[in-house]
Amino acid sequence: MFKLKLLTDPRWANIAEGNLEEILTDHAWCEQKATTNAITLITMLPEHPEIVTELLDIAKEELEHFQQVHEIIKQRGYEFGRERKDDYVNQLFKFIIQGSREDYIIDRMLFAAMIEARSCERFKVLTENIKDEELKTFYKELMISEANHYTTFIGFARKLGNPEKVNQRWEEWLEYEAEIIKSYGKKETIHG
Repeated sequence: MFKLKLLTDPRWANIAEGNLEEILTDHAWCEQKATTNAITLITMLPEHPEIVTELLDIAKEELEHFQQVHEIIKQRGYEFGRERKDDYVNQLFKFIIQGSREDYIIDRMLFAAMIEARSCERFKVLTENIKDEELKTFYKELMISEANHYTTFIGFARKLGNPEKVNQRWEEWLEYEAEIIKSYGKKETIHG
């Protein structure tokens, strides 16, 4: 899936299902951060109205996901906790090239694509391994959405830069992500 080099151990779903309140709260905050990321990218690309339009749609969709997860939390009587630190995303962020404006923006797109790819893969693991039927259905729908976001961000990167160079850089992202993901999959968080 998405050429990820290391897939999530399906047993991670048991960890997640063992504390649904925590996984849902963490997931809600992930959706909020995805919304913020799309808005940040908009501020970087005013000269690309077609990309801005698509990013606006992504931001709205991510905000809608945030709202959906928040509703599930409320319906189940769980407490919506404070924002969670996402060490995985913070480690990915360190890999972003700080060179030219163009390189930076392209890498921000690849950064977003990587998060969407891993989130999609994690949602697939949940869909295939948890017993909670409501959440199985919910995560299957989100899995499709995340896959679309992944392809959109990769497409933006290729549109903004040389597609060959972007593909080469994506391979570097895949290698980097494979190394850091080895430390994760042990907590009831979407990327943990």
